[in-house]
Parts: sequence; structure tokens; C-alpha cells
Amino acid sequence: MKMVKISIAAAAACLLATSAHALKTEDRVLQSNGVVEYTKVPGEVNSIGEMITKGDVYGRLRSNAFWYDWDNEQPTKTADNNQWGLGGSLVYKTGFFHGFGATAGFYGSMPAVSASTLGTTNVGKSGKDTYHQRADGSEGDMGVVAEAYGEYKNGKTDITVGRQKIESTLLASNDTKMIPNTFTAAVVENKDIPDTKVRLGYIMSQKLRDHQNFHSIIAYEKINENDDSGAHQGLTTAKLNAAGKDVNPEMILITAENKSIPGLKLTGDYYGINGYFSTVIAEANYQIKVGKDWTITPGIRYLKQMDDGAGAVGGAALKGNVTAASAKGYSNPTSVDGSLIAARLVFANGPLSLMAGYSKISDNADIIAPWRGFPTGGYTRSMAQVDWIANTNTWMLKADYDFNKAGIVPGLIVSADYAKMNFDEVKMLAGSSAFSDRSIFHVDAIQTFNAIPNAEFKLRFATVKADPVTTTAAPVTTDYASYDEYRFEMNYLF
Repeated sequence: MKMVKISIAAAAACLLATSAHALKTEDRVLQSNGVVEYTKVPGEVNSIGEMITKGDVYGRLRSNAFWYDWDNEQPTKTADNNQWGLGGSLVYKTGFFHGFGATAGFYGSMPAVSASTLGTTNVGKSGKDTYHQRADGSEGDMGVVAEAYGEYKNGKTDITVGRQKIESTLLASNDTKMIPNTFTAAVVENKDIPDTKVRLGYIMSQKLRDHQNFHSIIAYEKINENDDSGAHQGLTTAKLNAAGKDVNPEMILITAENKSIPGLKLTGDYYGINGYFSTVIAEANYQIKVGKDWTITPGIRYLKQMDDGAGAVGGAALKGNVTAASAKGYSNPTSVDGSLIAARLVFANGPLSLMAGYSKISDNADIIAPWRGFPTGGYTRSMAQVDWIANTNTWMLKADYDFNKAGIVPGLIVSADYAKMNFDEVKMLAGSSAFSDRSIFHVDAIQTFNAIPNAEFKLRFATVKADPVTTTAAPVTTDYASYDEYRFEMNYLF
């Protein structure tokens, strides 16, 4: 039956069908991750009045529907369900007067059809980001000014201050639902060095996709603070207060990108939260031409996470239950020192792209990344999966085909991946990790039509087959992590 479901979903994808730039309008490009790239924005004006009158409004209407089919339902945790959200956004950009401008974006969403909930548990899994989850677990409308920032441009320097999107390896808007993940920050970007882009950021707070309020970038608390799937659940507000920690710390962000050597792209990131931890990332990708039509691009990413007090409060595991008294599979239970290495090979020829990726997390601490950027993203991370738990290794195979570029089916692009994730059984048995070995098949499909300009239709399907989870406490074996997931999204830009 499982293979029948996979075949049906794959066939549907090929009929409908992802590309990085499936939808293009005269002023915007909609990326495959839902992020809007503005290709035409207001320019310089002659007065403060013209800043307003010559500004532009960018509209977007959205619909997101979700269906979940669990192999085994877990009482109060998971249940077969469907959800549907309707919403959109209005973003206004002023003209620039002597280099000064501003942007404001209002985003809203409402549940059209939603799953029933039990207590404070949302059985809809990742579909909950389509609407606002109230404290009692019920679904509600959302409306928030997620973007509101001032901007100053001078030559090759751009300064933004206020509520804004940030795109980097670990910080991202990840706008795949209805409302983006945004940050209150001051960011300076400079391109004066040839073939180089440098960015400095001071991050003060974050608003997750299903939250209406900005909150701590690191403190964990359901509903009110950072409750992202990648959050460290040991860094609760109560524990941080008890330890005398700043519940609302700032983050220093530094990123650099260089393309001075033909075919070679070098990037480096630094993320630092004083009194908690810091993370550095180095990455290199080198494109090699093979023959007339093919290119091969090997890539490698190295991430190093360095403890600065977070481990003593929350422990080494994202689950937050590892202490000095109970190591639970971690060699140093009170440190978040950790690392990962990932590698990939990308083969491309016209409309076809093939990738093989691998990632390995060191057997120290889990990687902390609750900012909607993914440590293994672009290498092994598949839809709705967390594969940066200590001592985890993952293999992925991915294929993309642009039927439109090939001249076969106008407006059709298909992407599919298969990943095999191997988690540490010792940590699972000890109860410090809730993840068991699993395989994931995921396919995306995007279709645009000339007859419906500025509109995009996306079908997404994933099937997750996870091994049963066994803990030694009782011992207890459970089998609640396997499911099929269907998503259908529509976007209209105006």
C-alpha cells in the first residue's frame, strides 16, 4: 500500500510539477523556498513627499493545504488530519531620498479547515505554521507587521535597521507557509571588495512563522518564546532565570562570500551569543566544466559549535534532558561543543541537476539552530526533518528536472530526493534522542500557466518510514514516527 501511495504522489507531481525560479513577474521572483526576491524596486526620488508617492506596493495571496496520514496515531500527540490556511501579504517600499528609504510588510493568515486538538498539543505537526497556535492548542487567525525597517544606501553599502528577513546558513525567513520568520536587527552589507560581499548583523529578537510577537532568539518556552523544532529545550526561561542568564541575549552575525576565483564560491559565517555559544561555518563549492554540456560541482561545509555557558544550563542534547548526573549517551553532558561536516557532488546538464550528499555530526553535542536555517540544508536535509543530532550520519540523492527549460512541458519543474538518516541508537535507548533510523522520499512539483499569469501551483509529498523507538526506562518500544504527508500550495503575486 505504501508503494502505491508513493507511485500516485510521484505521478501527480509529474503531471502538475521545483525550481529555484518557477514564478517570475515583472518585479519579483518566487524562490522554491517561498522567499520573494525583488527584482524591481523604487529608486532615488527628489523629495520626502516623493518617497511616499513613488513607493511601490507588492501583494501576495496564498493558500496552503496539508494532509497527514500516520501509520500509527499516538494519543494526544499525532492524528490523521487535514489543515488549510488562507492568507497573504502587502509589502510597501518607499522611494529613496539621499539614500534613505523604508519597508513595511503586513502578513496575515486564517485557518479555513483545521485539525482538532487535544489539550495544548497540536496534532497537525508542521502544518501548524499555517496559522497561529493559541496557548490552549486551538488554531487562530494571524496578523502581524513582520517587516518594518529603515534602510540607507551609500555606494556599495546597505544598512537596514528594524524588523527584517535575514538569509544565511542558520538564519532564514523560510517562507514556505504563510508568514516568514523575521528578526529585529541592524544589518550592514558591503560589496566594496571586488567579488566579495561582507555582512555584519546585530540580532535582538525573532518572530517564528506561527508567532505574532517577537521574542527571544534562544530561550525555549511553548507559544511565548522560541519553540522551533530546532530549539534547545533545555534552555527554558525558568532555567535561564535560575542560572542568572540573560533571557533575551543578542546575537552577533558575520557572513562573507567571495567569488574572485572563476568557478569557486567561498563562504564563511559566524554566529555568536555571548554567555551561550558561538558557531562558525566554512563552505566551498567549485564548479568544473566537463565536456560541452556538463558541469560537476563538489561542495563541502564544516560547522563548529563552541560552548560559552549554554551546556551548563541546558545540557548537550536538544531534548534538554542530559545532565552531569545522567550522561544518556553524551560524552560531556554539560557542554554544547560540537561540529559537523557535509559534502556533496552536483552534476548538471541544461534542465537536469543531480546531487549526492552526505553529512556527519560529531559525537559530542546536538547542533543548535532554532532560526529556520538548517545546518545540513542543501546537503542532506529533507522536508520537515532534523538530522543534526550528535553522532548522526545521512545520505541523500536528489534530482531536479526543468521540463519548461527542456521544451517538453511549459511551466513544469520537478524535484525529488531520497534520504537515509542513521541516528545514534545509544542516545535513543537512553531517551536523550527521540529519533530513530529512517528513510525519507520527498517530491516537489511546481506548475505555472501562461493563461494564469503571476500564479504558481505547488504539490509536495513526503513519506517517512522510521524504525520503532525503544528506550531502556521500562523498556518501552513505540512506533509513532512513520507517516505520509501531502501539501498543496497556491501563490498569486500582484
